[in-house]
Amino acid sequence: MDMNYFAPPDLSDVVPDWMSSEHSTGTTVVAVEFDGGVVIGADSRTSTGAYVANRVSDKLTRVTDRIYCCRSGSAADTQAIADIVTYHLSFYEMETGQPAKVETAANIFRELCYNYRDQLVAGIICAGWDRQNGGQVYMVPLGGMLLRQPVAMGGSGSTYLYGYVDANYKPGMSKDECLNFVKNAIALAIARDGSSGGVVRLGVITKDGVERSVLTGDEIPQFYQG
Repeated sequence: MDMNYFAPPDLSDVVPDWMSSEHSTGTTVVAVEFDGGVVIGADSRTSTGAYVANRVSDKLTRVTDRIYCCRSGSAADTQAIADIVTYHLSFYEMETGQPAKVETAANIFRELCYNYRDQLVAGIICAGWDRQNGGQVYMVPLGGMLLRQPVAMGGSGSTYLYGYVDANYKPGMSKDECLNFVKNAIALAIARDGSSGGVVRLGVITKDGVERSVLTGDEIPQFYQG
């Protein structure tokens, strides 16, 4: 053995996982249809392994003036997909002179997520309003399936919410009832899911456009004292 050869020590056991992990929007995202529009909501924690890389990220991403997507999975993948869909729809609206339909946006998300399902980690909720079909929520989970649902949720925090949704969702809720429903759902997931946290971001999309709001600190509902 060459006495001058130096083998560097193996540091794989002491290097923290976040040094090599990708940014992930660990996440809770929820969207609900109501008569006249949709309500969307998300937490704001972006994690890199066990490390919180950003505690105030915005996972509610504009696609057109009345269509938004809620992003969960890899932050890089979902941002890239949202940018591509935004580009396609802006070109479509310029060519046709008409606002894009929510179903059209959802189908572009589906096509991208399906065609690149082996390379992407992206769960998308596409939600918005158009004059043909009103408020609509479309779920595009991992793998690229497309399904319209009156209420949709995604991300790691959604696994804590099935009981709450089953017990509290009812068809025909008003805008204010949907806002309260989404706000409570995100707050419950933040309390239970280690990958969800930060602030609660909300959006209401109707024919008049988008109303955005943020709940911070004491404004976030508390359901128990730990």
